[in-house]
Amino acid sequence: MARVISGSETSRTIRAEIAEEVVALRAEGIVPCLTVVLVGDDPASEVYVRSKTQACQEVGMEGRTLRFPADIQQDELFGVVDGLNADPEVHGILVQLPIPEHLQYKTVLERIHPDKDVDGFHPLNVGRAFVGDPAGFVPATPAGIMELIRREEIPTHGKHVVIVGRSLIVSKPLASLLMAPGPNATVTLTHKYTVDLASHTRMADILVVAVGKPGLITADMVKPGVVVFDVGVNRVADGSTPRGHRIVGDVDFEGVAGVASAITPVPGGVGPMTITMLLTNTLEAARRARRPQTGARSR
Repeated sequence: MARVISGSETSRTIRAEIAEEVVALRAEGIVPCLTVVLVGDDPASEVYVRSKTQACQEVGMEGRTLRFPADIQQDELFGVVDGLNADPEVHGILVQLPIPEHLQYKTVLERIHPDKDVDGFHPLNVGRAFVGDPAGFVPATPAGIMELIRREEIPTHGKHVVIVGRSLIVSKPLASLLMAPGPNATVTLTHKYTVDLASHTRMADILVVAVGKPGLITADMVKPGVVVFDVGVNRVADGSTPRGHRIVGDVDFEGVAGVASAITPVPGGVGPMTITMLLTNTLEAARRARRPQTGARSR
C-alpha cells in the first residue's frame, strides 16, 4: 500500500512555525490581519470563512469578516475593497467566492491591491507566478502542493507530472511552479476534452487531479510507484453515515493506493494545506508592510 501523505500533519507543523513568526512580528507592533469579504448567505461560504477566521486566531493573527447582503451593488463593494486597500492594519484581503452574478467577480478581484491579494487571483500576481517572480502571491492550493512535495522530499527534477484539470486557481499556476528552475519537472496539462485520458495519466511520475469528479482516476489509470495528489472534494450519498453522505476525492483511493508509492487522502490531504498557505501569504504580506507597497495599483 502507498504511503499516505498527511496534509493535516504537515499543516499543523507549518502553523506552529507561523505562530512563532507572528509572535516576533507582534513584538515589532505588527499584527498580521486577514479580512474576508463575504457577500450573500451561501452556507458553504459561511463554513469556509469561519474556518479561515478560526485559523487566523489559532496562529495569533487577526481574522476579520465583513458581511454584506447579496443585493449589494458593485460600486459599493468597490468602495469596501478600496477602504481595505488603504487600511494599513489590513495585510490580506480575500473576497469569498462565489459572489452573486450581478457582481463581476473578475473585476472585483482586480480591485484588490496586488500586495494584499493573498489569494493570488489578481492578474498581476497570476503573471508573476507564471514567470516565477517571487514578489507575487501564489494561490494557496498549488502553493500547498508544492510545500508537500518539498517537505515529503518527493523528487521532481526531470520527472513527468500530469495534471488533470486546467483551472486558473490550481492547475495552471501549479504547472508553472513545477516547470520553473528548481523543480525542473516536465508537465502535461489535461482536461475533460482530452482524448484517452488514461494514456496520459499512466505516464505520470506525479499525478495531480483537480476536476471535482468522484472516482475519476482508477487503479488501471496509473503506473506503479506514482505519487498522487488528489485535490478533489466531492460529496457522495452514503446512508451508513450520520449525515447521509461522505467526502471523497477525484481518485479511487483504495484502488490507486494499491499501485501508487504515495497518495494524499480526502479529507486530510491537500485540503488542510490550502488554508495554511493562505496564512503563509498573509504573514508574508505583513512582513512586506514594513516597506512601502510596490505592486501596481489596479483600476
